Amino acid sequence: MEKHEAPAAYEVMRAALNERQWRVYLAVEAKKIGRGGISTVAREAHATRGTIRKGIAEIERGVPYVEGDRIRNSGGGRKRLSAQDPTLVSDLEALLDPKGDPMSLLKWTTKSISKLCTALQAQGHTVAETTVRRLLQAHDYTLQANKKAHEGASAPDRDGQFTHIKEACAQFEAEGNPIISVDCKKKELLGNFKNNGQEWQPKGQPVTVNVYDFLSLADGKAIPYGVYDVLQNTGFVNVGQDHDTAAFAVESIRRWWQQHGQERYASARELLIVADGGGSNSTRGRLWKRELQCLANETGLTLRVSHLPPGTSKWHKIEHKLFSYISINWRARPLTSMETVIELISSTTTRGGLTVAAVVDTNSYPTKISVSKAELQALHLVRDPFHGDWNYALHPQ
Repeated sequence: MEKHEAPAAYEVMRAALNERQWRVYLAVEAKKIGRGGISTVAREAHATRGTIRKGIAEIERGVPYVEGDRIRNSGGGRKRLSAQDPTLVSDLEALLDPKGDPMSLLKWTTKSISKLCTALQAQGHTVAETTVRRLLQAHDYTLQANKKAHEGASAPDRDGQFTHIKEACAQFEAEGNPIISVDCKKKELLGNFKNNGQEWQPKGQPVTVNVYDFLSLADGKAIPYGVYDVLQNTGFVNVGQDHDTAAFAVESIRRWWQQHGQERYASARELLIVADGGGSNSTRGRLWKRELQCLANETGLTLRVSHLPPGTSKWHKIEHKLFSYISINWRARPLTSMETVIELISSTTTRGGLTVAAVVDTNSYPTKISVSKAELQALHLVRDPFHGDWNYALHPQ
């Protein structure tokens, strides 16, 4: 079967041909396709099947393509349905943006061509799907996906917090003290499950995975907590197997410091931690602060923490500098085991020089651990004058 014309070609030909030539052209294209050709051409050329069948009949009868200067008598031809039915267009627009009955069924369903056509027919209009499509195109309606644009209400002092973080980072960089961006990546099930993305494979030989991704079919889970060293452009990922708790988050920072940080920053006295405001490193997390106090006592470092304002995690540096490249590196590859996860994370690199190390964390991290108000007050915690809930320091005791 020969490849038929692309839909764009029909638009070009329609503008260049008269009615009879257009019918014959569509008929020729339909006959080239063979079985199902009439429906295919009608759909792509936005024409009726009757027009194509008439063109096929003219070809079979041997009707000449041109008979004189005119194709039809002056004023001949069927009037447009929108001219015969004055309320058709207004009723169609009302269906597209219903402002009347709040319980209108069409308001709560997909506004496809077929559903719009059915709704118009229920209102007494004699209309086909091709006419509905033509009217939509004539009135500048197109198929469009949702566009993310509404961020919601901005947190008070959002811009001020970003300025505060920028100034703190500049100060730490000038002094040679480490800056890390931390967060927990999405939990992953271990097993022969589908992983998003595409990878080059021999034609017709895709990697086969389980049809279902039920938790009961998994061989465990991987919880990657990342630490991105801003000054060195390096990543460290502590992959847990239990729960994403504040204790797990601080243990990930501890392991980064023990295995990488203390050697790189031997003379450092302070560490700046930039985190978002939710999850295991929440601004309100008492356990997070208590565990950081333990880490400060162990290392002798002053741990300064700055949280991103609510609703701004998409600007978190670790998301763009580390996690995005890990996702690219393991795209379309089933995470069948913890060894696979560690290998794929550790092999993540970029042209900009990013390198990543990954380790397995087999510790247990129980949930629902409470920290009393008295324990919180006993911490050597100093809050900054500017948004002390977002910016604070934990000094060694």
